Amino acid sequence: MIRLAVLADLHANLEATLAAHADVQRRGITELWVLGDLVGKGPRPREVLEWTEANATRVIQGNWDARVAGATNRPQDLWPRSKLSPEQLSYLAALPYGIEEQFGGAWWRFVHASSKGLFHRLYPHSSLAEQLDAYAPNPQFALRQHADALVYADVHETLMLDVEGRPLINCGSVGNPLDSTLPSYLILEFDPHGPAHSATFVRLTYNRDAEIAAAEASGMPFTREYIAELLTGAYQKRRARTGE
Repeated sequence: MIRLAVLADLHANLEATLAAHADVQRRGITELWVLGDLVGKGPRPREVLEWTEANATRVIQGNWDARVAGATNRPQDLWPRSKLSPEQLSYLAALPYGIEEQFGGAWWRFVHASSKGLFHRLYPHSSLAEQLDAYAPNPQFALRQHADALVYADVHETLMLDVEGRPLINCGSVGNPLDSTLPSYLILEFDPHGPAHSATFVRLTYNRDAEIAAAEASGMPFTREYIAELLTGAYQKRRARTGE
């Protein structure tokens, strides 16, 4: 069997990233793909980026990676940018948009947010027309095949749908899950001699207290919102505060 561990939305959460990696290693999986958002939100962007460079076999760009590399200049972009070297920022900026590979005679596409752009979100409740459009080629982002299956991230919620015979799978988030407090990643297995595949979601515990302590000591913006998301699994709207 061909086995892939698909991780995404690490969000500079080193403790969750290391826990997921240990689980991948325990299972003997050597292909580890990361579908973007290595940095942003969390307290240790440099360490998580270094982990990714050392351990991931394939990596694509997420919207936070593009923002931190220079696409936008919000407070939550500037702080992690200040922690990274020029070479690391160049690495984030140069990451590819997506991956297209054939498994079992089918074209599988892997992107961060959608096939239309890093800041175009594909939701579980998106219309059937929007979902079907996600499989179409988009040469602007080097997506040249008509995909038979789509794996993505970005919304931080695990998802598995059948879109008129085409798998639509979201791997969830390792570092910032918003459908649970437990990190998740995806294991894909393909039969090299036929069209069969399996998709398994993995949930795991990690040293959340250590991650919270790192956030509290970091001086990063929106620490309270980040910690609240780790504790509740509920999204916290980030608004700049004054007078604090």
